[in-house]
Amino acid sequence: MTKQIFRSILAVSMAVLLASLVLITGVLYGYFQDRVLNELAVRTEYAARGVELDGEAYLESGLPGNDRVTWVDGDGTVLYDNTEPADDLDNHAQREEIREALQLGKGWAVRYSDTLAQQTIYYALRLTDGTVLRLSDTQYSAWTLVVQVLQPVAVMVLLVLVLALVLSSAVAKKIVRPINAIDPNDPSGADTYEELAPLLTKLRSQRRQIHQQMLDLRRRQQEFTAITENMSEGFLVIDPETRVLSYNSAAVRLLRARQPGEEGASALELNREAGFRRCVEEALAGRRCEELLERDDECRRVLANPVERDGRVTGAVLVILDVTEKEQREALRREFTANVSHELKTPLTSILGTAEILENNMVQPVDIPHFAGNIRRETERLIGLVNDIIKLSRLDEGGPAGTWETVDLHQLAGRVLEQLADAAKRKDVTLELRGETALARGVPQIVEEVVYNLCDNAVAYNRQGGSVTVTVENTPQGARVAVADTGIGIPRDAQSRVFERFYRVDKSHSSGGTGLGLSIVKHGAAYLGARVELESEPGRGSTFTLTFPPVKA
Repeated sequence: MTKQIFRSILAVSMAVLLASLVLITGVLYGYFQDRVLNELAVRTEYAARGVELDGEAYLESGLPGNDRVTWVDGDGTVLYDNTEPADDLDNHAQREEIREALQLGKGWAVRYSDTLAQQTIYYALRLTDGTVLRLSDTQYSAWTLVVQVLQPVAVMVLLVLVLALVLSSAVAKKIVRPINAIDPNDPSGADTYEELAPLLTKLRSQRRQIHQQMLDLRRRQQEFTAITENMSEGFLVIDPETRVLSYNSAAVRLLRARQPGEEGASALELNREAGFRRCVEEALAGRRCEELLERDDECRRVLANPVERDGRVTGAVLVILDVTEKEQREALRREFTANVSHELKTPLTSILGTAEILENNMVQPVDIPHFAGNIRRETERLIGLVNDIIKLSRLDEGGPAGTWETVDLHQLAGRVLEQLADAAKRKDVTLELRGETALARGVPQIVEEVVYNLCDNAVAYNRQGGSVTVTVENTPQGARVAVADTGIGIPRDAQSRVFERFYRVDKSHSSGGTGLGLSIVKHGAAYLGARVELESEPGRGSTFTLTFPPVKA
């Protein structure tokens, strides 16, 4: 504040001093210009007497001083000039000083001279014979006198400037001293300006409010700490630079990490697994992410959600869940085994029964093709089921062998629809491909299996005469494939389970599938880092949307 007041006082002083200097300069210039003009008028009258007596001979004899002398006829013709040949000069009838001299007997003007190439003062006098004699002098003569007078003034200005600096500093310190004496913890105890009394009252009120708010924040922090420390789930809050802002002991335990040693430690130092890093990066990019971390016989599920404010990601919240319960894993294993056994037993029983009938010659020859067709269909179903189980197993184990490549989703979707053309024709289902070229990174085999299963389901669970529309497009979130059908739709309470293995919405109206198609979609998408979304309404159809991560340049 002292510097600001000092600068303000100094600025005002300098402005006043500068204005005074400009005013003095203007007054002096006007004074000396009048003086130069008067002296020029005296010299002109002196020269006019000489011209009236001796004519041009007087001018050619030479005049004292450095004045320019011009003798002009009554019509403006230059009769004589001591700087330029008279014949080379223009008619001077329109010169201001010449015109005034012809009319009034004398005249003067100040303007830039092209002949002399400088600002010039002119004084003209009409002679008795009607001609005009004009003398001129440079305007710098006045400025020279002004500069000579201003030299001592400049010294005085410098002294005044130094004095202004000293006085401004002293005055600023004196003004600020009572303000600096105010104690922020006890504003009422200061002896200061009366004008600051409302401000000090407000400061006291704000101090009380801040104190109360600090107490509330401390209490809430204690409550928050007590809650999070008693959670079995891990809790982690990070800022946009991945620095840990808050955590509980469960997070450290579940991640098998050490306590963050110093303030501002990175969350990536707690766990260096790719899935954990991906969750952190995705959440800080504004996208919800879920990853499964497996180590030894332990399994942790990480749920990461971005924290946004005013449309900007300001951090992320990570929740770590322990999903390694033996009972859960055994129950899942038993359920899967039972489902596989059931699904395998059904076609095998049908094949066995049909084969026994044929073996015992219990059918007519004309019926043999029918029973053989049953065996073929059930065998195809069995092979499809085994293949799907193998696909799921491979995905569970980390995916099939294959290199990651850039895949053109539009071309891939076109090939898939060509493969399903016959099946769609049998159900009178119309297939349509829309959109544009969109690129995604992944194992081509897995990408094609995921897209194929979505389209196959759309055909299988469609109504007679329905349609399937596949739309491929580029979005800010990445390449997107949307498969929309006009089929039976999925009830809302079943939408969360359709990706489970062997789950069918309506077992009484099975399409003949294995019940593993959407599970393959889910696990394949997870392996590719893609996101699957479902929108469905019973009786109106379903739309499955597959969004891939953006391809890095």
